[in-house]
Parts: sequence; structure tokens; C-alpha cells
Amino acid sequence: MDTRLLRTFTTVARTENLTAAAQRLHLAQSTVTAQVKALEKELDLRLFDRLPRGVVLTSAGCEVLAQAETVLEAESRLRAVAASVGGADGRVTGRVTVAAGETLVSARLPGVIAALRRSHPGIEVDLRTMGTATAIAALRTGEVDLALLLEDEAAFRDISCTPLAHEPLVLVCSPEHPLARSAADAPADWAELARQDYFLHEQGCSYSDRFVDRLLTAAGSAQPRITRFGSLEVARSCVVAGLGLSLLARTNIADALAAGRLAQVHGPRFPDVAVQLARHRRRWLSPAATVLTAELSHHFPQ
Repeated sequence: MDTRLLRTFTTVARTENLTAAAQRLHLAQSTVTAQVKALEKELDLRLFDRLPRGVVLTSAGCEVLAQAETVLEAESRLRAVAASVGGADGRVTGRVTVAAGETLVSARLPGVIAALRRSHPGIEVDLRTMGTATAIAALRTGEVDLALLLEDEAAFRDISCTPLAHEPLVLVCSPEHPLARSAADAPADWAELARQDYFLHEQGCSYSDRFVDRLLTAAGSAQPRITRFGSLEVARSCVVAGLGLSLLARTNIADALAAGRLAQVHGPRFPDVAVQLARHRRRWLSPAATVLTAELSHHFPQ
């Protein structure tokens, strides 16, 4: 049996949407549909009910899903073992796929990859930019081996989450903004902050969501003007241009603060956001993934 069909099937099962599965697998939707039909024909089973809102597993499909994930896990383990012992010099080799939000992908993980290339040139790291919900789904389907989550609390029955570090957060504005010129001994309070304009990371970003909730509470019946982007760079550029404020991880704006393109707003203290290292509980951690896990701890503030 072609395990590619099983991987496509498990991805469709987890996303319950052919289009979303095609995007995850980097395939055309017609290819995903054809592969699902091919698996159904080979097994002589109807695996999905097609509904207007998407697809859902049949009872037979639920049974097949559990076994398909076991097969894919065995395949992943076999490939990892072969890769790790394939080098004549005994060095650890292999590919590790890591999911993380843009905050970490842009600021922390490039340094991790650079360090691994020096110490373990046989390890290849494939980075995927994903929010928490997407990353958890990808861990379940085996699309990624590890995920880094910016979440203070992360509890999943099948996913193990280990606190790795904390990222400091900073409320920033343009140096010409009135709040940048406020004295440190007269910081802005929440009522004043609720009257400002904001450019924040997209919905689903844990620290941005928490900040918005606090702003809305402070604003009462008023509605703060909040624009959210899928790109941290766009949000940061809007703030540099003097259009408003943003709450960002210090690691993403350290250079702009040092160069004077951004200024820190004196106001309420924002608690650091936790970085969680997540992996599937039932899946084996390859030697390459183990090396990467050890390297991660050297690139985050403790």
C-alpha cells in the first residue's frame, strides 16, 4: 500500500476539509480527492461522508484512521532509524519538521538552524509557520515532528507540552508618539491605552488575544480601533510609521528599539509569554529531533 495515500487520508480526516488538506500537503485539491478515492477503492470502504460544509469520517473511516496513524508512525520511525545510522562516520542525520508561530520562526529558529549546521551538518530542519491550532493538528497527522507554542497553558490529551522558556513582551510606539515622550514616573494606565490605535498580530496569537481582551475591558462600551495582521512585519511597519501601538515579543523588535525606530511605552507591565515544546505522545522522537530539542534550550532566555 502506498503510504502517501494514508498520509493524505489522515490529513483530510483531521482538517475535515479537502481544500485545507491540499494546502497542508502542498497538493492540488483534485490530487487529494483522487488519492482519497484510490484508498477507498483499495480498501473497498467508504471512509468519508461528503457534506456541504466539508467531509466527516464514517464509522469505518474512524477505525481506519487509528490504524493509518500507526502505519505512518512505523514508517516515520523506520526512515529516521535508517537516516540516523546511514552515515559511515556515525553522525546523527535526518530531517526534522518544526512548526512555530511567526514570532519564533523569524527571531529564534534561524539561530537554532545555524548552530545545528555547524555541529550536526547531516540534520535538516524544515520550518513551518503555524499558529497553535494548526500546529497541534499537524502534530496529530504527523505532518510535523515538533512544535513550539506561545501559550501559557497548553493541555492536550495526545500532545505532550513542556515549558521551554519565556518570551518578554513590549508595548511599543513610534518615537514621535505622545506616549513615547511620557515620563517613566507617569506611565499610561489602561484607560489611556484603550483610547489608542493598535496594529497587532492575527487572531489566535495568544498574547495579542489576551491584550485585546484587557483593552476591551478597560474601554467599557467604547471600541478601541484594532487592526490585526497575519504578518508581524506589517504590524511593526505600521507602528514605525507612527500609525499606532503594538504589543510584540522583545526578540522581534530589539534591533528597532536599539536603532531608535521604535520606543517602549511606559505603562502596565505585561507578563512574559511561555514557550512550550510540543510533540505527539505516541510518536517516537528520532535522534535528529532529540538533537534539535537539546539545541533549542541554548537559544531562548531562561
